[in-house]
Amino acid sequence: MNLTGSHLKRYREIAGLFWRYGRSDLVRQMGAEAEVAEAGTGGDGTPERLAADLEAMGPTFVKLGQMLASRPDLLPEPYLRALARLQDDVKPIPYEEVERIVGDELGVRISKAFSRFETEPLAAASLGQVHAAALRDGREVVVKVQRPNIRGRIADDFEVLDQIAGFLDAHTETGRRYRFRAILEQLHITIRQELDYELEARNLVAFGDNLRSFDRITVPQPVPAYSTRSVLTMDHVRGRKITSVGPLGRLEIDGEPLADELFRAYLKQVLVDGLFHADPHPGNVFLTDDQRIALLDLGMVGHTSPDMQEHLLKLLLAISEGQSDLAAELVIRASEATEDANPTELRRLVGQLLAPRPGQGLKHIDVGKSLLTVTRDAAVNGYFVPAELTMLGKTLLQLEEIGRILAPSFDPTLAVRRDASKLISQRMRKTATRGSLFGPLLEMRGLMSRLPSRLSRIVDAVANNELEVKVRAVDAKLVMEGFQKIANRITTGIVLGALILGASLLMRVETSFRIWGYPGLAMLCFLAATAGGAWLLVSIFVQDQKPRTK
Repeated sequence: MNLTGSHLKRYREIAGLFWRYGRSDLVRQMGAEAEVAEAGTGGDGTPERLAADLEAMGPTFVKLGQMLASRPDLLPEPYLRALARLQDDVKPIPYEEVERIVGDELGVRISKAFSRFETEPLAAASLGQVHAAALRDGREVVVKVQRPNIRGRIADDFEVLDQIAGFLDAHTETGRRYRFRAILEQLHITIRQELDYELEARNLVAFGDNLRSFDRITVPQPVPAYSTRSVLTMDHVRGRKITSVGPLGRLEIDGEPLADELFRAYLKQVLVDGLFHADPHPGNVFLTDDQRIALLDLGMVGHTSPDMQEHLLKLLLAISEGQSDLAAELVIRASEATEDANPTELRRLVGQLLAPRPGQGLKHIDVGKSLLTVTRDAAVNGYFVPAELTMLGKTLLQLEEIGRILAPSFDPTLAVRRDASKLISQRMRKTATRGSLFGPLLEMRGLMSRLPSRLSRIVDAVANNELEVKVRAVDAKLVMEGFQKIANRITTGIVLGALILGASLLMRVETSFRIWGYPGLAMLCFLAATAGGAWLLVSIFVQDQKPRTK
């Protein structure tokens, strides 16, 4: 990277941000007290100042703040609350700029493509903004327009962030523990996906198909002819944010079934479909005018492989049932252990977290929050957990918040336990495809066709006393050489010990042959034992050093 001009200025701004919060209680609360600089008290690194600084540094850092606001596994609670306000209140793009972008992307003027296009945006975000419009055929839509030159600016910012994160990973204990560079790369991939509106359009279609069986869930569908990489046109969902539903408004809706179906829909996405909405914060979940739940902003999605789905299902059930030993073991098995891994301490912390409280049983367990706490405990104790695990915990935490807005008595732990059997059967039906069934059947057919002839050969060999069992030891020659060296050293030690013992006995025998005034034969035995011991020590040292230098 050429750190000249604007790049150098940006590098200094970002480095200054890291330095300010490296001296604040943010780092101390992450467990890196020893790395906090002595100079300064960190008073300028407050949570509110962090939110303001991120907002002042532009769209890249606003988006990072939004993502970090939903990562309690990385930041303390005061910082999460301060960053939560970054979900809204972003300055919109001027309409003249919007008109130019839409015209360039669609290849036609707005007045030709739409019968109506509102100049004031419905919402403005860090990467783009949304305008209400209507197609020529009268279909009500919204048009999502990306901010100009946003891709280049984000690429430059992440190039600088990558260098700083790499330095922290290499030179700080906190960096080695949390792997900032890996976290940053994950966030970068997520933002790149959000900047590709064509990908989001495909996600809308996929989620619409996957959630078709949920009558109370709706996903707006895109208009492909009016969508490009920087402009997305889709159905206009009329409703209100979940957060705007007050106590009186809650009386007008049937909140319990809505919350239950929303939770079941997300469990199906994660544990069956393998494609889930990874950012269901209350601003992206609408209550429609016809009393349904609409899922919006599907640019940030997560993917889970079949093996990971099965692992996550087991872990969710273990947490919801309060089985701390099983939950800890599942996290350890799924994670990458470092040299400092401490499984005993991790099991103890998970046991404390999931221990039932008097009079409450398991009802006090918040599945999402508990899952994120487990991932944080794993990181502190030397384990790198899969990104899917953290993303699932964050998603469930946001869903629990939405569920309790719709129905204060909603119990996500009970929902997990109740829907477990349905999820398992759905997974089995999904995996029981023709291809997955025919493959093992063909292998079984081949085995059965070859089995009689092989059994016949084995029986003949036994009858003719020709059956032999061959065992191939790995590195047998090297092992035997090692045993031989040990035997030689033991034998040499015994001989030297015998010489010393014999010399001690001969010291009592008076002879005319003397060395230095002592019996000569005894002294010869002592000298031989001394020379042999010295030789043995030198040979041991030399032989043991050879493997280290290879």
